[in-house]
Amino acid sequence: MKAYLFPGQGSQFIGMGKELYDNSELAREMFHQADSIIGFPISELMFSGTDEDLLQTKVTQPSIFIHSVIASKTMAESFQADMVAGHSLGEFSALVANGTLSFEDGLRLVIERSNAMQAACEMVRGTMAAVLALDDEKVEEICKSIKNIVVPANYNCPGQLVISGSIEGVTEACELLKAAGAKRAMILKVGGAFHSPLMEPARERLAAAIENTTFHQPICPVYQNITGLPYRNSDAIKKNLIAQLTAPVRWTQTIENMIKDGAKSFTEVGPGKVLQGLVKKINKEAEIAIG
Repeated sequence: MKAYLFPGQGSQFIGMGKELYDNSELAREMFHQADSIIGFPISELMFSGTDEDLLQTKVTQPSIFIHSVIASKTMAESFQADMVAGHSLGEFSALVANGTLSFEDGLRLVIERSNAMQAACEMVRGTMAAVLALDDEKVEEICKSIKNIVVPANYNCPGQLVISGSIEGVTEACELLKAAGAKRAMILKVGGAFHSPLMEPARERLAAAIENTTFHQPICPVYQNITGLPYRNSDAIKKNLIAQLTAPVRWTQTIENMIKDGAKSFTEVGPGKVLQGLVKKINKEAEIAIG
């Protein structure tokens, strides 16, 4: 069975999507459509902008989504997915790829998501940190022991867990985690405390947009971040997508469940190769296919 994976924030790079634009009429049409929907020439920023341009949340998230979805659409008949999953933002790309959302609706939701998250970041300052070489249970235990907000945010692979929360909470957690034996507990250069309770204002705002968007019957199940389990029911998919902003990304569990359910090969669709690396760290025997 073929599994397709879609990356999240952090996979962007200058020039992303340019090759697709140059070699596909369909891609050109979709890039122009995206520029029209978003209200500014985001394709120009993707192709030849600056690193600073791409670090803006209002640019980063739509750019990765646009690239990923167009890449999947230009694969045409070769895109034969038995299951899909996306890391955080990538879940929206996955839902377009499997037919749950239209490209237009998916992009509008991503725009709303990025704006809502930016607003939440401005309301309360927060941050995230990568924790390496410590058991998940120990990280969870230390996070629970801290009074300030800090929670597990991304279960990326065994021995790699990202925490998120208030600056005070994450800073304190890093010191305790290093003392507990973590190889590294490193503050990340991010705009806020994603996948934590500090994103509650963004969750509420995005919920209204999701509830007013048409979700179709997918061609294959999507394995969603919040549980790592497969879903086909549109109501359940909506509920999980709304909860995703304040809940952890259970990527390790997602890949393990896809393998358990018969995934034989994993194809990453979109910018970068981050997810390919995580899949191999989760299961060394997993086959990586070229998108």
